Amino acid sequence: MDLGTYGYPPPTAKKIISNYDVPEGVEVRGRYDAEFSKILTKDALKFVSDLQREFRNHIKYALECRKEAKRRYNEGALPGFDPATRYIREGEWICASVPPAVSDRKVEITGPADFEDALSPSWENLMRGQVNLKDAVAGTITFHDKARNKVYKLNDEIAKLFVRPRGWHLPEAHILIDGEPATGCLVDFGLYFYHNHSTFRRTQGAGFGPFFYLPKMEHSREAKIWNKVFEKAEKMAGIERGSIRATVLIETLPAVFQMDEILYELRDHSVGLNCGRWDYIFSYVKTFHAHPDRLLPDRVQVGMTQHFMKSYSELLIRTCHRRGVHAMGGMLREVKAGHDGTWAAHPGLIPSCMEIFNNNMGNAPNQITTMKREDAAKLTEEDLLQIPRGVRTMEGLRLNTRVGIQYVAAWLTGSGSVPLYNLMEDAATAEISRVQNWQWLKYEVELDGDGLGVKVNKELFGRVVEEEMDRIEKEVGKDKFKKGMYKDACKIFTRQCTSPTLDEFLTLDAYNYIVLLHPVETSKL
Repeated sequence: MDLGTYGYPPPTAKKIISNYDVPEGVEVRGRYDAEFSKILTKDALKFVSDLQREFRNHIKYALECRKEAKRRYNEGALPGFDPATRYIREGEWICASVPPAVSDRKVEITGPADFEDALSPSWENLMRGQVNLKDAVAGTITFHDKARNKVYKLNDEIAKLFVRPRGWHLPEAHILIDGEPATGCLVDFGLYFYHNHSTFRRTQGAGFGPFFYLPKMEHSREAKIWNKVFEKAEKMAGIERGSIRATVLIETLPAVFQMDEILYELRDHSVGLNCGRWDYIFSYVKTFHAHPDRLLPDRVQVGMTQHFMKSYSELLIRTCHRRGVHAMGGMLREVKAGHDGTWAAHPGLIPSCMEIFNNNMGNAPNQITTMKREDAAKLTEEDLLQIPRGVRTMEGLRLNTRVGIQYVAAWLTGSGSVPLYNLMEDAATAEISRVQNWQWLKYEVELDGDGLGVKVNKELFGRVVEEEMDRIEKEVGKDKFKKGMYKDACKIFTRQCTSPTLDEFLTLDAYNYIVLLHPVETSKL
């Protein structure tokens, strides 16, 4: 059976009955819902299809360039600064001024406006997410907690929304444009922008916006595509160039060598860069998966004090402040290093986070002009690539396996962000678990932290998987284990850890399990 580009059946020449009113060349294969139809209007889908048609070849080329870079790394090359763009790194230029509405970003809460790592991209989740965002921007969103008989609604003063679309690599199988799956991030961006730009600019952006987070970039050519997408959207909406603003997550190893170039491409639309710590660690392992001399220790030992992580954070601060935009971090201690804000995973953490930043920054909204970090100018490629120190243990292998399986099980059943063992796990941490297990198996590494000389091989891994599945069943209970998709998750995770070649992303394979195409094909033409 032909499973098409992304693993699901390609479109066939059959008559499709759909209740959605769609423009020419567009098919909506997700379940019909009256609420969803208010998002999937003919004009909104026309806007998305225009974006897809204009930029799909640029996106395909960028993804091919990723493959070429991967081939070079697998043959022994190392990522580094591009000599061809030295003039950008050494040039005296700044980004457009930060809009007043987002000059103070001391604390941001993660998750509520996320179509990426904290979301399982089922049709229901994606469309309900768009409905919720529209209601949130309109100020009408409510939630009735029936268990506690409590109704939640927005306060008069609300946080500014930053929406994070999916990465370039992820398809949207439920929407076909000219017979091909749409690019996931263009669907996320296009539908949200189309319905909300006007209200957002009036109620939240003080004449600017909407605001976005952009994930998973590896090169400035990808930032250039986003910049052109923004310009096309602004032109369609009849708003000023530079209205849309975005923060780019520097969460891949190749991107750390492209930070100036990324800001340069987005200089009219940028409000900074963010240290995406967990994805960055995942990317380090993935980039060097064919380098047995660059094996990481247990993931719990790879924190911001490791030299390569500290160097990445410091260079990001210097780069952003030199170009006049925010340097966002994920850890509170980074305020003293010069970061302008942090992420909180729960509303209950916000007051303590805010107190720490206010105590260090006073009344200043940010540290863009006061913490230039010129000392970071001396950081070299070697600093950014230094192999992290630490040991590998059986408990590290077990934790990777236990977390990976439980996260995939949650993802398959619709949850993209899962609390496990006092940490909030999303796709990034599950990816670290997967690629680290794969690399340890590939090179049969010694678990040197245990002092027993045990080496990781398929036989040992098989036993660990079996024992950790038993532990998961005991921890979650037999009933939840039976109803959940733990066995399917175990098969997916184990297959990816033992595959002869490393898959690019865990979620690309798992996505095939949550695609649910509607309506049923009724008759051949």
